[in-house]
Amino acid sequence: MSEHPVLPDPDAVLIGEAMTGGYGAADILHSCTIAVDKGQIAVIVGPNGAGKSTAMKAVFGMLNLRKGQVRLNGEDITGLSPQARVAKGMGFVPQVRNIFPSMTVEENLEMGAFIRTDDYRDTMAQIYDLFPILKDKRRQAAGELSGGQRQQVAVGRALMTKPTVLMLDEPTAGVSPIVMDELFDRIIEIARTGISILMVEQNARQALEIAHKGYVLVQGANRYTDTGQALLADPEVRRSFLGG
Repeated sequence: MSEHPVLPDPDAVLIGEAMTGGYGAADILHSCTIAVDKGQIAVIVGPNGAGKSTAMKAVFGMLNLRKGQVRLNGEDITGLSPQARVAKGMGFVPQVRNIFPSMTVEENLEMGAFIRTDDYRDTMAQIYDLFPILKDKRRQAAGELSGGQRQQVAVGRALMTKPTVLMLDEPTAGVSPIVMDELFDRIIEIARTGISILMVEQNARQALEIAHKGYVLVQGANRYTDTGQALLADPEVRRSFLGG
């Protein structure tokens, strides 16, 4: 494991390659590369202020890149808006304000199907299989649910677009360890269906345990890139980023 430039897998479903940029004059990302292969889970970890969420937002088109490019299924999508990226097969679940609290669970899921012109009932049935509690509460206002259940609604809504890549910004923020484990189990199940997962996660150790690929960012740059297991086993990574 080294700090040399990260060379992305040419077969990756999604690549944000050598991304440099930020929100204003100052760059937050510095030649940062993030990639995820088909049906795999890639996790971005690192200290607070490392640019983790910024890297994901850059991949989703929410900030301007001065350098670098984003490719989805081999196509350069660097110039596309977030909405256009959703139409191309990206799903994004932000950390906050990711549901419509006054709408029912089912209405939230239907809102996720807004770009579809086909019959989406099969997809909804799949989501209810994945998250049975949502089926039980489908007539309830989403805002009345627990934090973990609201996250399930947000993930389910993103899945309604039938994305090839699902991006999650701190999906386990503010939930109990039991709920975190359950959400991670569901994320593994989603990946097994062939959907690629890219997520930013504060619970670095737990996230790396389920990750095929881990990216440790420091100050907007790649510090370590390896399999989740290799990063967990690396004494330097453990000491610096995983609390020993």
